[in-house]
Amino acid sequence: MADALRYTFQLFGGDARKESPVPVMSHLLNVCAIVQRDGGSEDDAIAALLHDALEDKPEETSEAQLLARYGPRVARMVRIATDTPPEWIGGRKPPWKQRKQDYLDKLAAEPPDLLRHTIADKIDNVQAMLADHRHIGNALWSRFKADKHEQLWYYTACHAAYKKAGASPALVRELGLLINRLERIVVPKVAKERRRSAR
Repeated sequence: MADALRYTFQLFGGDARKESPVPVMSHLLNVCAIVQRDGGSEDDAIAALLHDALEDKPEETSEAQLLARYGPRVARMVRIATDTPPEWIGGRKPPWKQRKQDYLDKLAAEPPDLLRHTIADKIDNVQAMLADHRHIGNALWSRFKADKHEQLWYYTACHAAYKKAGASPALVRELGLLINRLERIVVPKVAKERRRSAR
């Protein structure tokens, strides 16, 4: 675990989140903490720390390096969390919608015990969106390649895929609650009507 922390800092220690002063390391450490609180193993925790490595640092690391350093389970979990194609090693990424749909499509084939870290990633991402929206309002959405409706679509689809896969019930439930709050921001009228009809 200590080596994974050092390696994660080597890759991401100087980075900040999109148009934000928040260090990327805070996201990676929080994803790791969410995984550990849910009972994740050391492999799960290492995959949580490195879940963005192939997607964001393809010129500095590789699946082969992760395999050699941390073994096949960690390397596979990092690949599961990655929305770029296996052959991608930097440069222009495929279009946002295509990448997200490809990610969703592959979840169905993965064992649920290999999904804890990627659910934790989505939990921390939505938590960050909600926190940033409290501070800067709708200016938040200018940070992303996709608009707020597409963001809501993606996280809602992720939640459905994790639930269908039978992945960690506690984390799936937590993500669902966060998405409900995100929906109230993105489509407040629809969310309000849905709450009214549920009474």
